Amino acid sequence: MVVRLGGRGWAARCCAACGESKTSAKMSRVGKLPIQIPAGVTVEMNGASVRVKGPKGTLAVECPASVRVTRAEAELRVERAGETSAHRAAHGLTRKLLANMVHGVSVGFSRVLEISGVGYRAEVKGDSLQLALGYSHPIVFKLPPGIKARVDRQTVVTLEGADRQLLGQAAAAIRALRRCEPYKGKGIKYSDELIRRKAGKAAAGGAGTR
Repeated sequence: MVVRLGGRGWAARCCAACGESKTSAKMSRVGKLPIQIPAGVTVEMNGASVRVKGPKGTLAVECPASVRVTRAEAELRVERAGETSAHRAAHGLTRKLLANMVHGVSVGFSRVLEISGVGYRAEVKGDSLQLALGYSHPIVFKLPPGIKARVDRQTVVTLEGADRQLLGQAAAAIRALRRCEPYKGKGIKYSDELIRRKAGKAAAGGAGTR
């Protein structure tokens, strides 16, 4: 059986099966959702600039000209100026960035890294993270402003911050210092990351010998 995708009327049939019209299918599902402003968070808008302040810090973003941000009571809404693919992309992206800012300054974000290996460990010293990763010298990673680190059992590093993008970049930079290798699993990985393990050459060769 061959299923042909595309053709006239195909989009309309799919939308009808999902209970949506062709026009609503073009709308950004993320962009049209309102952003609730929790208590203790203030939002300042000055033209295309949006500034959000809360208990965890202050963040700001410059919105593109293709979208418009409005505020009604305790929520923010993002509207787009056109229906092109660029407008729809900017619509959803801007709404997500603003939602991350509101969540970041009110609750904050966190990322957990796990360190595996004999003698591998981490320690927080001031605004830096000192890591022993099997090299001849310890590695000192300076935490960017706004990012804090906490070390549990010397092998679990928790990064916290209000800026989700900056937090992700810091976590990726630390992970890149010693990525987990697939044979013994030594290195740094995200707590929810799955490392595909491989058999060593000795084990693989010995399995086929008699």
